[in-house]
Amino acid sequence: MNSLNNRIGLFAGLLVLCCLWLVCGCDRRDDNLAGQGKTGPPTAGDTLIIGSGADAVTLLPVLASDGTSGDINGLVYDGLVRYDKDLNIEGELAERWDISPDNLTLTFHLRQGVRWHDGAPFTAEDVLFTYRLLVDPNTPTAYAERYRQVATAEVLDAHTFRVRYLKPLATALISWAFPIHPRHLLEGVEIIKSPLASHPVGTGPYRFVAWQRGEKIVLEANPDYFEGPPYIQRVLYRVIPDPSTMFLEMQSGGLDYMGLTPLQYAMQTDTPAFRRRFRKYHYPAFAYTYLGYNLRRPIFQDKRVRQALSFAIDKQEIIDGVLLGFGQVARGPYKPGSWAHNPEVQQYPYDPQRARTLLAEAGWQDSDGDGVLDRNGQPLAFTIVTNQGNDQRIKAGEIIQRRLSEVGVKVKLRVIEWAAFLKEFINPGNFDATILGWSGGIDPDVYNVWHSSKTGPGELNFIAFHNAEVDQLLEAGRRTFDQGERKRAYDQFQEILAEEQPYTFLYVPESLPVVAARFRGIEPAPAGIMHNFTRWYVPAEEQKYSR
Repeated sequence: MNSLNNRIGLFAGLLVLCCLWLVCGCDRRDDNLAGQGKTGPPTAGDTLIIGSGADAVTLLPVLASDGTSGDINGLVYDGLVRYDKDLNIEGELAERWDISPDNLTLTFHLRQGVRWHDGAPFTAEDVLFTYRLLVDPNTPTAYAERYRQVATAEVLDAHTFRVRYLKPLATALISWAFPIHPRHLLEGVEIIKSPLASHPVGTGPYRFVAWQRGEKIVLEANPDYFEGPPYIQRVLYRVIPDPSTMFLEMQSGGLDYMGLTPLQYAMQTDTPAFRRRFRKYHYPAFAYTYLGYNLRRPIFQDKRVRQALSFAIDKQEIIDGVLLGFGQVARGPYKPGSWAHNPEVQQYPYDPQRARTLLAEAGWQDSDGDGVLDRNGQPLAFTIVTNQGNDQRIKAGEIIQRRLSEVGVKVKLRVIEWAAFLKEFINPGNFDATILGWSGGIDPDVYNVWHSSKTGPGELNFIAFHNAEVDQLLEAGRRTFDQGERKRAYDQFQEILAEEQPYTFLYVPESLPVVAARFRGIEPAPAGIMHNFTRWYVPAEEQKYSR
């Protein structure tokens, strides 16, 4: 799922994770920066109305694993550190930190004078509480693993927090980008029953105002934010599941920001009138899309079947027909061109004959002449589930359905509302196969998605992939700071994934955001366009909404 909020690195979770490294590109026209010239000093005011294809699920970061929740939480909460526009780690709630020579101890020196949105002071006790919340076995979170690597965590004084690790952890520092939770509001409360799930209180640049489920979420600028209040006074997320409806709302002035579909970007916005009113951007997304197989299902437990399905799917057809060329074939969990990517792995070009051969080797034949392969009286048939509100996944599913039918595989496609999709299908592992996407962090540590210990309810290895060698390689990759050693471990990891094909890796899309032209201060960068959102503004004479 595409994530608006590029105060990135907060979540290494669902939607998560493709460890992507963005090099930002601009529209082929030179209109991205048009209208951002001499407009006088930044002025506070106005509202940014964002179109969201799905509602949030929960506004407690420790429980959240969906993109919309992540976007909201990224504006309401802060971590100790964050990525800057060039994807370097910088301080957020931590002014600075010290790392011991053996890389096992981190000491964070926290900002003073920071307050929670209810006025309570932020202290190191909040950081310690967040750590304990993450590692508490009663907390149903997908993010505990990196914090379980901590041997000791302690408060040295009100503004100093220290953690020690038993073993080096390459992602130790950036793991503290996780949103800090308010101890004074959560301590002693059963986390899944906390009212903060629907009425969050953070330290971030925006304060929560209202949530009408299925309709909108409203935030307002935090006047006491430690970096200075944002110029944009209000942010309103409107939930509009249908992309066409959302685009009509954008054209009519009911939205200021949305992610365009490739068709909208290429064919429906290339007019002088649109360019006067809006600015388009495109750059590689922090994401990849995949067809994941539930390995608990018997039909997927033979890797020859999974390999055959990958050969039977024309990935370039999806990129050309669905993305209109705004993407590239994905061959693993790392973006081509990144240091962690292994270009030498086995590939799966469109080869239906190879697919038929592999299926025959696995014992699947059309014994009754109905066009569907079968074995021991059972047809080779399954259902793909995906989420409502993502037209690209739905169309990709339709292409996959057609291509698989050509090699004798019967596929049904089921589209489900997002919250029900997670709760009833993905989290409990109640599905055959799914079209989903990961987006998220910069570091290539994908332990939470692929390690065999992460297959429980609500965890991220929901396809139940188990491989002892992969477990060892993921452990090795996260235990060294030497990039060459990490590269070797992740290269081998990708080779195994390519052989095993627990996913058919489909494509790496491009982000295609569009923003109303009255917004200034937008600065395209490797982190995307939202990295400096608190500095966006609208000149006083162009402001559209009063408070």
